[in-house]
Amino acid sequence: MGASGTRPGPVIRTDSPTAVLDLVVPVHNEEVDLGPCVRRLHAYLVAHLPYPFRITVADNASVDGTLAVAEALAAELPEVTVLHLDAKGRGRALHAAWSASPAPVLAYLDVDLSTDLAALLPLVAPLISGHSDLAIGTRLARTSRVVRGVKREVISRGYNLLLRGALAARFCDAQCGFKAIRADVAAELLPLVRDTGWFFDTELLVLAQRAGLRIHEVPVDWVDDPDSRVDIVATALADLRGIGRLGRALLTGALPLARLRAQLGRAPLGRPPTPVPAGLPGQLVRFAAVGVASTLAYLLLYLAGRAALGPQWANLLALLLTAVGNTAANRRLTFGISGRRHAGRHHLQGLLAFALGLALTSGALTTLHAVAATPPRAVELTVLVAANLAATVLRFVLLRLGMHHRRR
Repeated sequence: MGASGTRPGPVIRTDSPTAVLDLVVPVHNEEVDLGPCVRRLHAYLVAHLPYPFRITVADNASVDGTLAVAEALAAELPEVTVLHLDAKGRGRALHAAWSASPAPVLAYLDVDLSTDLAALLPLVAPLISGHSDLAIGTRLARTSRVVRGVKREVISRGYNLLLRGALAARFCDAQCGFKAIRADVAAELLPLVRDTGWFFDTELLVLAQRAGLRIHEVPVDWVDDPDSRVDIVATALADLRGIGRLGRALLTGALPLARLRAQLGRAPLGRPPTPVPAGLPGQLVRFAAVGVASTLAYLLLYLAGRAALGPQWANLLALLLTAVGNTAANRRLTFGISGRRHAGRHHLQGLLAFALGLALTSGALTTLHAVAATPPRAVELTVLVAANLAATVLRFVLLRLGMHHRRR
């Protein structure tokens, strides 16, 4: 470690014929879009990227002509290579392609090229210079320009709020299909990432953050692909399972974060942490902010699971997940408690608040459905919000009694 707390990166010679950047395009049944995408991407890299590059088409279990198109592109363009996998999964494709690449900087983007390629050089330059360890495109920055529907916008923001509460994530857009990582960092993190699907990105970023790595965020211009075939409900449920699994691993110490931080992390600058207001007004403000984020995440999770699980089970799952995230966020942000000391006791108190909230919301739902068999969705959500507000008051009282006085 240097005196400034930075870890020097590997020396990358830009005059070497070996690719400095390996840009992976994971695909599944994309025989129509693959050719135009890769040719457009290749032309842009030739014109604008001042480093040797390689494009890897990672075909994961396509059953149409995608593999044949990819092989034809590789024969036509010398910088294009093909990797074929027999099983589906974007995370699986990225894991395989990045693990096998000789390039010092690895990246990926979606085949639809929803992200403006002008952000590519700002994405990879900090990694090539050694300034940062990972880089992600973000659609949620103020300077980002995004074109997409309200539903996807709300789900994206709700998901990232949930990550902040449940996993203490400090990055703002986990699922944008536009990311890069240094190969030496990938070699250490990839063996620890268990997800093979859409949660792969989130898991990788959380591990990187907990290991003390620097994550560079680039505002991007992004236009939603109207032909996207992502199953939003199935993806949301898989992400929730991933959050639960990763959260358990972090709480139980199953991940070698201390070793990763010692090996890869950047040393802290030594500044004292900003004190958390111990008085009631400051705690109320912070608790209210966490509560707003938790309520939004709860409503999004409830709507995502209602069709598949029914109202009561969707309410149970959404409330349980947001209760865990709410406790973790309030523990750190509202009451200024960090570390594992008394963490189990605090989460038990959070689960008690969860039980009370479940009783209130389930009772409200039961009463509403007894009055009207099929109430309007807006009325149902209004009743749930009111019940959650009552549960929030109880949660603050319980958490303050358990955490605030013990902290003092």
